[in-house]
Amino acid sequence: MSRKFFVGGNWKLNGTKKIADELLGNLIKGPLDPNVEVLIGVPYVYLDYVKEKAPCNIYVAAQNCFKTEKGAFTGEISPSMLKDIGIDWVILGHSERRQIFHETDTLIAEKINYALESGLSVVACIGETLEEREAGQTEAVVAKQIKAIKDKICNWENVVVAYEPVWAIGTGKTASPQQAQEVHKILRKWLADEVNETVSKTTRIIYGGSVTASNCKELAKESDIDGFLVGGASLKPEFVDIVNAKK
Repeated sequence: MSRKFFVGGNWKLNGTKKIADELLGNLIKGPLDPNVEVLIGVPYVYLDYVKEKAPCNIYVAAQNCFKTEKGAFTGEISPSMLKDIGIDWVILGHSERRQIFHETDTLIAEKINYALESGLSVVACIGETLEEREAGQTEAVVAKQIKAIKDKICNWENVVVAYEPVWAIGTGKTASPQQAQEVHKILRKWLADEVNETVSKTTRIIYGGSVTASNCKELAKESDIDGFLVGGASLKPEFVDIVNAKK
């Protein structure tokens, strides 16, 4: 079953209107492979601005949202607020939210569930730390994280799973194509065994972790790698090359 290639660029805590114009200009100039779905994760304050200027073939995503519609949660943003300004995607469970802001598997799963119920599509991130990998716990960790999500949601149709080993994010270290494929294959089998075969075959599992123009083509050749979630390189012209990794 064919899964459409998906490449997300996560701007993280970066950008100004001027930088947003430059980045969008690079994407508009492209050219971008029309067979790839492209997403950019933008800081909250620029979502409206970027959404207005982005071409219709580029999804604009929030980098986070909370698990309720409204209330006394200073500094948080709700899915309904995102929908109100025309945003249809959100990135949840990113390793930086887990590691720096101490978000638990349960909280992330609750946020994913509420976002989906509110009509958003979700890039749901999972991945192990260096210590967990070196201890041989990779499979157990990613299974635990994805199980928390599975226990909360009913429909996987609007979910893209992003496997992002924490040790490879922003470090310049990249999982080899074989290492990444091994985990993606494990995740796909887990979905088949614990959810169902259809979800396993149709859910896109993308890789995140120091993806660049120089390594993307080899990663893209692996059968269970359905795209990328790109950090630093999404702020550079080479993001176009990463989008076109399958060409």
